[in-house]
Amino acid sequence: MSAPDLSSTVAVVGAGTMGQGIAQVALLAGHRVLLHDAAPGQALAAVDAVAARLDRLVEKGRLGTDARVSALARLSAAESVADLVPARLVVEAVVEDLDVKRRLFAEVERAVGDDCLLATNTSSLSVTAVASGLRRPGRLVGMHFFNPAPLLPLVEVVAGAAGDPAAVTAAYELAAAWGKTPVRCTDTPGFLVNRVARPFYAEALRVYEERAADPATIDALLRESGGFAMGAFELTDLIGQDVNEAVTRSVWEAFGRDPKFGPSLAQRRLVESGRLGRKSGRGWFPHGPGHSAADLAAATSPHTAEAALAPPFVTVRGELGPAAELSALAEESRVEVRREPAEPGRPGTLVLPGGVRLHLADGRLPGEPSIRFDLALDYRAATRVGIAPAAGVHADAVAEATGLFQAMGKEVSVIRDVPGMVVARTVAMLVDFALDAVAREVASPHDVDTAMRLGVNYPLGPLEWGERISLPYVRDLLDGLHAWYPTGRYAPGPELRRRAATAQGVICS
Repeated sequence: MSAPDLSSTVAVVGAGTMGQGIAQVALLAGHRVLLHDAAPGQALAAVDAVAARLDRLVEKGRLGTDARVSALARLSAAESVADLVPARLVVEAVVEDLDVKRRLFAEVERAVGDDCLLATNTSSLSVTAVASGLRRPGRLVGMHFFNPAPLLPLVEVVAGAAGDPAAVTAAYELAAAWGKTPVRCTDTPGFLVNRVARPFYAEALRVYEERAADPATIDALLRESGGFAMGAFELTDLIGQDVNEAVTRSVWEAFGRDPKFGPSLAQRRLVESGRLGRKSGRGWFPHGPGHSAADLAAATSPHTAEAALAPPFVTVRGELGPAAELSALAEESRVEVRREPAEPGRPGTLVLPGGVRLHLADGRLPGEPSIRFDLALDYRAATRVGIAPAAGVHADAVAEATGLFQAMGKEVSVIRDVPGMVVARTVAMLVDFALDAVAREVASPHDVDTAMRLGVNYPLGPLEWGERISLPYVRDLLDGLHAWYPTGRYAPGPELRRRAATAQGVICS
């Protein structure tokens, strides 16, 4: 089966927001597009909606008037599935219900020719299961677009268990011809993005449930230290708490309730209360009518430490690993930097004048009065750093640590001391999940990193991130978390253990 050429007919079944977006993408690539929906009048309304979308593109100067006229001449509504006969590709974007999708594709298969490629846009159901009732299940593939489809470049091309490799290649080539960035993945729960991304939400929720910090502060650390475009709480408010929680629960159930994918009780309670995010007017934060901009600003304002004096000097003892840039930043801030060799058996550390040590978050709670600081994507570019004093650390030492980071130009958020803090544990889990996906041949390393950068806008692919901060550091951090939470949730996966050992020159049998 070859990829349909750009002059062929594409049918989109399901004329809601996603279906309209996919239709727009195919239309602007040059196809004739048929829109069908089971709801009476919905397909005609969708044609008008797509026309309005094109009008806005013309107004913004992103589409020429002639191109708009030509595109609309190729767009029409199909009253029934029987009208889809000319299609070389049928993309389904209907409700996420397995029985509904199976019945639809059985009807479509009877209507179209044997050379027609079938694609489901499901984000959570098994492509294998959707295809299972077809006479030729091999020609059905997953083409998972991200919303809004015209804007977001990623398309996950999913091969079901009975999938024909030629059909998968055809879908991949067609998505690329449409100007998208396709990635191949196998039919696994959550596919690629929704599988690997679970820790981004889960770890923020866990830190909140332990009352280490409030949602606004956790979000600020993820953005301003971790480099993520949005924090987990604001992002789930945007997605919809019910949608995000349902995906988490679906993946968890599909993996046999593996504790690594466990859902959050706090999020469940939020959903049960009807606080679904922006669409309901309130989630973790207030939104929309009834809430002023001042209400939202107050709710999303992170806890930030007051100004403190920088210490006159700081001692760098040993190598700081992923936090090595802090030495130069301290010197540039006119804090005297003294250097000493590492203490045997201890990781590199910063020592304050009063003797209190500053350690990079490593998954363990300290056995002595010390202060942890969180991981940053780039300490030079970061505008905020989280610190966590252990029990027994005097307020003067916390002020010294605060002043040190403030002298480097950072806002400081003081949180409760929990293993792995916020950014460090989140990134470590993302790295572990990504390596596990590669080891299980869900996708290639390149496609994993591409999918996470383009699908959820991460600043780095998790595999590249893991190499940057070192896989032994990631493994040790998760080992520390596993010691504190021995449920299996944080136990490093076999692939992470193998690669970390290799990085240290240890031979694994």
